[in-house]
Amino acid sequence: MAPGIGARSPWQAATIAAIVPRTGRVASFLLTPERPFAFRAGQHVDVRLTAPDGYQAQRSYSIANAPEDAAAVELAIERLEDGEVSPYFHDVAAVGDRIELRGPIGGHFVWTADDGGPLVLVGGGSGVVPLMSMLRHRARAASRVPALLLLSARTWDEVIFRDELLALHDRRDGFELVLALTREPARRAADFGRRIDRPMAAAILARLPEPARSAFVCGANPFVAAATEGLLAAGVPAAIVRTERYGQ
Repeated sequence: MAPGIGARSPWQAATIAAIVPRTGRVASFLLTPERPFAFRAGQHVDVRLTAPDGYQAQRSYSIANAPEDAAAVELAIERLEDGEVSPYFHDVAAVGDRIELRGPIGGHFVWTADDGGPLVLVGGGSGVVPLMSMLRHRARAASRVPALLLLSARTWDEVIFRDELLALHDRRDGFELVLALTREPARRAADFGRRIDRPMAAAILARLPEPARSAFVCGANPFVAAATEGLLAAGVPAAIVRTERYGQ
């Protein structure tokens, strides 16, 4: 049975092995579960925190690392001021702490190198996390499947995994990174300084060597709706577009 398909896995303890700052509001937390598990790029886990009085808070977070690096689970968590879980990770959690998680979860929003391409990825803010897992998997598999990531962020400094994405782009192995900065001008000639819209979707699709075979869109609800509309208007068949929404 493929990871994440069928009965949901039980809760287990995991230890925070490392904390890596990504932006001013996002950090990666590398968790080592007591029972390591296989997963596919694009899947997620549930995290549960329990207060001393017994109150529990639970959230779902996408896995950022490649399936080939399954000894730890990387969660890139954005601090939300009104959140119940993210402030704990950013203000309280420390290396060595233990939390509860279960996973992997999800069988729809997944991609493997064997699925081929061209592959179109569209992310908004922290919606890049499951897409990053796909790109890391592509790199680890030494795949040359054409792939393009259109990533929207408010500013250059708020691009999660920016340096790693730029390095993947510079490998010139069929992957292209396009940034859409919404609160400052573009810094690279091929990027944009506005929100994702229909003309932008059409422009990035024209950079592919052939029509897309798979498209994945991830982000907050309004972003996913707008980005998906842009792809469909640009001629991407609805049947190949998969979406994942963050309810924030």
